[in-house]
Amino acid sequence: MLWRRNLFAPLAALALVLTASAGAGAATDTTVAAAPSTAPAASAAGDFGAPGPYATAVEVGAVTTLYYPRDIADSDRRHPVIVWGNGTGGVPLVYRDLMLHWASQGFVVAAANTPMSNLGISMRASIDMLTGRNADRGSVFFDRVDLEHIGASGHSQGGAAAIVVGSDPRIDAVLPIQPGPLANIDAVRVPTLLLAGQKDSIVFPALVKAFYNATDHIPALYGEVRGADHFTVVGDPGPFAAPTTAWFRAHLMGDQTARAQFFGPGCGLCTDSATWSDVRRNGLALSVPAATP
Repeated sequence: MLWRRNLFAPLAALALVLTASAGAGAATDTTVAAAPSTAPAASAAGDFGAPGPYATAVEVGAVTTLYYPRDIADSDRRHPVIVWGNGTGGVPLVYRDLMLHWASQGFVVAAANTPMSNLGISMRASIDMLTGRNADRGSVFFDRVDLEHIGASGHSQGGAAAIVVGSDPRIDAVLPIQPGPLANIDAVRVPTLLLAGQKDSIVFPALVKAFYNATDHIPALYGEVRGADHFTVVGDPGPFAAPTTAWFRAHLMGDQTARAQFFGPGCGLCTDSATWSDVRRNGLALSVPAATP
């Protein structure tokens, strides 16, 4: 992805300086708390585009920027993980609003700092890093990261990286946003929601549909956001906030209301023509029930 302005690099450098201490190095009591819950965090009555119930914090590391519930050390639950890949030349700061939105909904978001994310190396390293932090009694993340529920997402080149990382057995759901073509979706073995922009002139909707058309081996959906161009998700994520949140709440938190947005005869996406110019579900997705037992 080629950015419209060359301002992101200096802005990112400034952000690293200003936010490096936001969540890093905070001390925590090493007393073992009660076993945390695995129930889904509350959402705003199914309004997945609204801010979630958690205040948020940011920790900027050398490889990964973390966005997470601020009081995670005192949380009564373990929080699922979303690993993120940036578009070409991008850094997590570019997508800060979306990352903070997911964190407010109860996710730990591990955004790879690299502007060249296609191979997914830094995204996989983020999982390894959080695995270590979850086991570290001196970390605010100690025993509060749900490593059994991890999703992969990203934009443009990072969307392709999400597909690449989707072959990792630790990943439970994939959500590529306007993904570039350098990925093999045949290797993905988990449910996938592919998002395109109706007016995207960089990653044409047809390129995203090509990935969807190759998904005869996994439950897959294609959603084309009405009026969106390649940069709609940058800054304020607008129409991308709600469906991406619902997808990960459905697959990583077991949120039944969120699940109904994608599966079953009442599929919310399928009837929302104001948001979507095209929605498709493959045969395997059509066979997924609206609610889990």
